[in-house]
Amino acid sequence: MSTTSSVSRSAAHERIAGREREALLRLALRLDAVVTAANGAAYLVLAGPLQDLLGLQAALLRPTGALLLVFSAAVWLVAARPSMQRGPVLAVVAVNALWVAASLALAAFGWGSQETAGTVWVVLQALVVAAFAELQAVARPRT
Repeated sequence: MSTTSSVSRSAAHERIAGREREALLRLALRLDAVVTAANGAAYLVLAGPLQDLLGLQAALLRPTGALLLVFSAAVWLVAARPSMQRGPVLAVVAVNALWVAASLALAAFGWGSQETAGTVWVVLQALVVAAFAELQAVARPRT
């Protein structure tokens, strides 16, 4: 009887842990979507002032902003699904990881901005995206 109790408690613990992980994943995806949308909208609407402030070309900021808005909508849709599926979550994590790698390359090689503020901005937003990717990867569905 003790073995049955232990198995039941273990299964219950896994269900709770699974629900908590799913809630954390949904939160991480939604936050990612909101932050990404805000960033994308700023790149679209404020490309001129951001070019002056950060030294990043408005011609680069505008299409990047549009891309970020599309990606944020996709991330929101992944978070809104009734059940978290591994494939779409891993796709979000992969795109975030690519964004981080591209951003760090941009900063390291000075492709986007010769301004210190622009380089710092690119690295800071890469760190934020890396944190989202890590949280999403940790909380992703196991099967």
